[in-house]
Parts: sequence; structure tokens; C-alpha cells
Amino acid sequence: MKTILSLFVIIAINISCNDDPNPSGNLDERQLTFDFEENLEGWEGGFADYPVEDPERFELIYEHSILPDEIGETYYGAKIGGQNLSDDLFMFLKKAITGLKPSTQYEVQFNIELASQYPEESVGIGGSPGGSVFLKAGASSIEPLPIVQNGYYRMNIDKGNQSQDGNDMTNIGTIGIEGEEFRYELIQRGNGGTNFQAQSDGSGQLWLIIGTDSGFEGRTELYYNTINIHLKEVP
Repeated sequence: MKTILSLFVIIAINISCNDDPNPSGNLDERQLTFDFEENLEGWEGGFADYPVEDPERFELIYEHSILPDEIGETYYGAKIGGQNLSDDLFMFLKKAITGLKPSTQYEVQFNIELASQYPEESVGIGGSPGGSVFLKAGASSIEPLPIVQNGYYRMNIDKGNQSQDGNDMTNIGTIGIEGEEFRYELIQRGNGGTNFQAQSDGSGQLWLIIGTDSGFEGRTELYYNTINIHLKEVP
């Protein structure tokens, strides 16, 4: 009986040692996953870098939609699209994350899967439909919003311009696929080893933003399938 009790004690001690709910001390750490199967999960769509007048010409769309048939599975995603008549259209998704530590710096890692049909080496007006449309990800303590400046909608955060990073967003690649055929397929993009950081606001809220900055003067339609985000408080 003592041997059995001793064994239970050892097991209990090992479990308590290995099941630390906060292995990094008091540092806050979160793993967030969004798959858009049921709905848009609170992600809002938006657009910028186009003129205030006659926005209908840009045929802007953001909706919950089934993925294209080429994907071969009945998945749903966040569909976003627009006609880049301004040669600089920015199409984005944003979501507020709450319950973080107030006024605290976080490291943010993004892993994104989306459906694209645009070959990396394809040729188009102003630039390549695949190689000249840059995917960016970032975060901000203020809500990312289009504001009117000199007759155009511009972002109120620093997203950078096309391939260039900004203080609030980083370039994580293009939407280009391999080969020459225009056919939707799932691609993965992320900021990998890039150390992107952002600070929560005074209430512990942080806005996440993902979007495309386009140099291709044509229509782009993308389907975000999954978004995985890892937040870790910076010591």
C-alpha cells in the first residue's frame, strides 16, 4: 500500500511540475485561430488608397464565401476583392483583440492561408497580378481606418507602401503562386523569424490587420482560409 501511495505522490508531483499554466512566469501569451467556416468571426473588411469620388467603379467586395471549386474541398473563407483602378488599392481585414495587458508590448507572429490564382511571374498592367500584390500583416493600438486626405481614402496607420514595411505592418510576401496557370490554390504566408511588435492600448486592446497592397492595375479576388496568430508579451 505504501508503495502504491508513493507512486501516486510521484505522479502527482510530476503532473504539477509539467502542467504549469504560465511557463514563462507572468508573461501573457495567446494563440488565436480563425477558420471562417461558420462566419467572418468578427473580422471586418475595408479598403483604402482609392478616390472618394465614384467608388462604385472599384467594385469592392467583402463577404463570407465558399472557396473556389479548384480547391477541391467545401471550405468557407473571407472573400475580398476590388478593381485596382488607382494603381495602389489596399484591401484589408481587421479585428480587435481584448483582454490583453494594458499598455504592454507584444510580439506578434502571423501564419495565414489564403486562396490565390495569380502566378508570381505573370505580366499585367502596371505590374504582375501575383508578383506585384504584396501581403502585409500587423497590429496597432488604434483602430485601422480609412480617412480622407486630398480626395483619397488613406489609412490612419503606417502600413508602408506596396512592398515597403510600415511601423504598423510588415510585408510577408506576395500573393503569387507557382507556374503559369491562373487557377486558385491555397498558399501559406507568415512573418516567420521577423520580430514584429505592437503595443496594446490602455484598456488591453490590440487591433490586428492583414491586407494586400497592390501595384497591379486590375482586379484581385482573394479568399482568406485560416488566420493563426501568436501573441507573446515582450519581457
